[in-house]
Amino acid sequence: MPCTDPELEIPERLTTAAFLLRPILATDAELDHAAVMESRDYLRTWEQSSWPEDGFTVAANRKDLEGLEERHVDRRAFTYTVLNPDETECLGCVYLMPTDASMFDGARITAVGNHLWSDYDTAVYFWVRRSALETGTDRVLLDELRAWLARDWSLGGHLIVTSEGFTQQVDLIERTDLQLRFEIEESGKPGRYRAYS
Repeated sequence: MPCTDPELEIPERLTTAAFLLRPILATDAELDHAAVMESRDYLRTWEQSSWPEDGFTVAANRKDLEGLEERHVDRRAFTYTVLNPDETECLGCVYLMPTDASMFDGARITAVGNHLWSDYDTAVYFWVRRSALETGTDRVLLDELRAWLARDWSLGGHLIVTSEGFTQQVDLIERTDLQLRFEIEESGKPGRYRAYS
């Protein structure tokens, strides 16, 4: 079932010993901004863009989060903030995008093996802040995220997607049993993305 299917029940949160995920809100702007700016160098590689600029402000971030919150409420895509257990620090974000989203319209998608893009309904992206990378939170998040998607979501096929230039995340994913299924070249992006299932 696609992540945007109106019949799909959308989980409100994932709570673990290390963190919790809940839908991101515009009121999370300050916590999210701190995580984004701490991680801006590698997020530019992950995004394959100049975002976030060095002068990126909390106000500009709030505007971005308003858009993400609206998309979540409208069920067009889903963004979850990753918070420490007492919700005083943002550790990163998780995004679930339908594979028929406009961002893929002009993309060149190359299958690795005999895989069909149409067999997958959802593309999942995630990042954790730089200091959380140093403590292995990205691996814990990936493991918990995979279990959550399998247990609490009624999705059809889904893909874990990352930028090939963000080698730390590529290496993390490739140390699991996930297999490379597609290489994605988005219009206007200098490098490729890699999609695993």
